[in-house]
Amino acid sequence: MSDPTDPTTDETDSPDDLVFHVDGELVPADEASVNVADRGFLYGDAAFETMRAYGGEIFAWDAHADRLQETCSVLGLEHGLATDDLRQRIADTLAANDLSEAYVRLSITRGVQPGKLTPDEAVDPTVVVIVKPLPRGGSDGQPVYEGPATLQTVKTKRVPDAAIPARAKTHNYLNGILARLELRVSDADEAIMVGADGHVAEGATSNLFFVRDNALRTPSLDGPVLPGITRRVVLDIADEEGIPVEEGQYTPDEIRNAAEVFLTNSTWEIRPVEVVDGIQIGGDARSDDSNDVGDDDSNSETTGSTAAGPVTTLLSRLFDARIDREYYD
Repeated sequence: MSDPTDPTTDETDSPDDLVFHVDGELVPADEASVNVADRGFLYGDAAFETMRAYGGEIFAWDAHADRLQETCSVLGLEHGLATDDLRQRIADTLAANDLSEAYVRLSITRGVQPGKLTPDEAVDPTVVVIVKPLPRGGSDGQPVYEGPATLQTVKTKRVPDAAIPARAKTHNYLNGILARLELRVSDADEAIMVGADGHVAEGATSNLFFVRDNALRTPSLDGPVLPGITRRVVLDIADEEGIPVEEGQYTPDEIRNAAEVFLTNSTWEIRPVEVVDGIQIGGDARSDDSNDVGDDDSNSETTGSTAAGPVTTLLSRLFDARIDREYYD
């Protein structure tokens, strides 16, 4: 099973060869550790961002920094760290590993406090930066994933916003873990999670898009949906290209019967979907929806064993072009 939190690395890049950033110090990966009394370890009381570096620069850094701050605000975690400080720690970690193309995870915990559930107001945060090598991005790059995704709708429901706000990206990832555990009896790569009302929310670690009636559709942030950074970029690209976009509430059946389906996150970027709940995506629905998008020669491309639909292909190319323009040109 492909997992965006465990990116594929070159066989010569052993994790033991990497260097991580822990509380202001660069430490060999096999020596990196946190205190067992840290609240991030004990309770999942921590904020994090998963990012991607292209050409040595963090993709959409400002958006990631804003979302990290939003998570910390939800948690009431006043860490006192400047955004420039956090960015420098990432830059130092990339430089120490001689990496320009990388997976990057930045975590801020509430640190070590007395062993009680109620947190103290004073915070001495634990800050960790983890990096792993990834392939080059952009039009000359290679995808992290191996072929199109297979999705399975799972029984585990997405936690309601009234319990844990979806906009808070915390270390407490049990909801997604339980969803992924359900996939062990299937050949699926990603879980489709629905909210308590039965409407589709997102993948365990991804945002979901689909195409129907020549329009791009994605679950609204009014539901328990993480405001994904790549999700926002894709919506912006679609708007610039004049592709009709709808954010709404959708049932699993609407996803199964879509002309195209794809996933987004920082590591996968845009990943086409081949199968949802055992049903092949596309067919007659794709033929009907593909007539008005571009020309026949450039509307689809083969990724693994199937062709991405015309809208997915177009958005992928435009996303790659943006990466080229902003990080490589």
